[in-house]
Amino acid sequence: MAVEQQAGELAPVMVFALVGALGVGAQWLAWRLRMPAIVLMLLAGLAVGPGLGLFDPARDIGPLMAPMVAIAVAIILFEGGLTLNLQSLRGAAEGVWRLVIIGAPLGWLGSTLALHYAAGLEWPVAAVFGGIMIVTGPTVIAPLLRQARLARRPAQLLQWEAIVNDPVGALAAVLAFEVVLVMAASETAGGAALSMAWGIVVALVLGLGAGWGLVRAFTAGHVPEFMKVPVLFAVLLGVFALSDTVLHESGLLTVTVMGVYMANTDLPSYAELRRFKEHATVLLVSGVFILLAASMNMEALALLDARAAVFVVVTILLVRPVTVMVSLVGTKVAMNERLLVAFTGPRGVVLVAVAGLFGERLVALGFEDAARLTPLAFALVAATVVLHGFSLRPMGQLLGLAGQGVPGVIIVGGSQFSASLGKALSELEVPVLISDPNRTHLRTAREAGLRTFFGDILSEAAEHGVEIVNFGRVLAVTDNDAYNTLVATDLAPEFGRENVYQLRRAKEDNARHALPATLGGRKIGGELGYYEIARHMSQGWKVRATKLSDSYTLEDWQRDNPDAVPLAELAAGGGLSFVTRESEAKGGDGTRLVALGPPRDTAD
Repeated sequence: MAVEQQAGELAPVMVFALVGALGVGAQWLAWRLRMPAIVLMLLAGLAVGPGLGLFDPARDIGPLMAPMVAIAVAIILFEGGLTLNLQSLRGAAEGVWRLVIIGAPLGWLGSTLALHYAAGLEWPVAAVFGGIMIVTGPTVIAPLLRQARLARRPAQLLQWEAIVNDPVGALAAVLAFEVVLVMAASETAGGAALSMAWGIVVALVLGLGAGWGLVRAFTAGHVPEFMKVPVLFAVLLGVFALSDTVLHESGLLTVTVMGVYMANTDLPSYAELRRFKEHATVLLVSGVFILLAASMNMEALALLDARAAVFVVVTILLVRPVTVMVSLVGTKVAMNERLLVAFTGPRGVVLVAVAGLFGERLVALGFEDAARLTPLAFALVAATVVLHGFSLRPMGQLLGLAGQGVPGVIIVGGSQFSASLGKALSELEVPVLISDPNRTHLRTAREAGLRTFFGDILSEAAEHGVEIVNFGRVLAVTDNDAYNTLVATDLAPEFGRENVYQLRRAKEDNARHALPATLGGRKIGGELGYYEIARHMSQGWKVRATKLSDSYTLEDWQRDNPDAVPLAELAAGGGLSFVTRESEAKGGDGTRLVALGPPRDTAD
């Protein structure tokens, strides 16, 4: 039955289409412009909401707004918990626990003081919002870390603090809100404490129980492969709703515990589940930000005054640095790492979403100041994301904690060819790592002074021992075509399919040996496979870099080196690209062309 629409009201289908287009479009545009995606999503939501008045969530979707945001935040937190493999902590464990155990309450106190004295909020409202401000936004940290390419330990500190403190911050807000309820109602303090403890116990039991049950069911084959993701979603929503019924907002802790448990069980389907959850999270983060930004109005934005600006400055330059520096006193974390973490605290979707939920409830209890929570949350999110989005990488480089110059190349497979290619790239100041599970195969690379990793690049040892953030491309050049295809396929989601390469496979043009486009990487080395290249190397061929210019163009080089095979080119601006079947060498003034060619005396 058709639902009558008011004048100017958008149809529900149009609402979902608009939110999806704006959210995903903003993320894609941010990727193209190399900007923080959250900034563009914020601007897009403000533009269609209070700016142009095209979309008003309260008018167009009404009571569905709050449950949609709550469910989205729950799924986002579960995906965050699903990344918490305890083995990945290693050198950062002490710092992470300090930032949670000491930093969370200290940050709560500092944020509450800043909200009261700087922003002018009354104590009850400041205490609730101060708890929410503990969170630093894993959905914001992750893309910032990918862009900044930080060293492993500071990156782990920032990522783990963000993920673990998300539910901690939500629970801190719940605790403060329960105290406010005691003050505003007739409920006794003992009753509130008892309900709080009961809610936490239920959340832990439900989270661990649901995670254990799913792992057992998936491992024993009680759930078919095509049903695992739907079953996971159904259980996730069920335990979230059940826990939230016992204690409001405790569902956030439940789903996070459930995710952490599943992340540490060596579940065979873990990679597929996490990958799907990451995709879902991208959509949900986009949607939530558009909805929350569009729900703002001019009256709410007008509440942002000079005191709000002072509050933001105090939070970024005083509360956050003091919290981190005090928390990490006496740890083995180096001072440059402490400084980087201290001045990096971007807030994200959870802060805005939870602030909006509690703001409405506090206003209903008679705290008029709570109407400022959502505008203040947006101001803090916008300021921190813009600031850290543009400053994290330069600060990391200044402190010696970020990769310098061109993103490096991981060459999988030790051989004369990989050593020659690695040496040529290193001379162009491109970081190179050569990996091989056979130590003998790495001898030539070690003799050339190249960095090596002895082991399987797909192993957990590589995941924890290789600074992946310093590398942007992978070349699989072993003598095993099947393994090259496996490496390229497995690492494609991490590096991007356009950044994984492998040598031409033997008989790949034969229909019996052809693989679908979903497997493998882009082909380098022209029509040469591993054994053709090995034969050339035994005849004295080498990989060399040649500088092109206006007076010596790509055409000139091709005329002088008719047998050489172009492999890559480093543009004058520092951009590295590999030559494949789909992308030929372009040349240009100042370009360094890297190619495999015969000895100089036979190059003619």
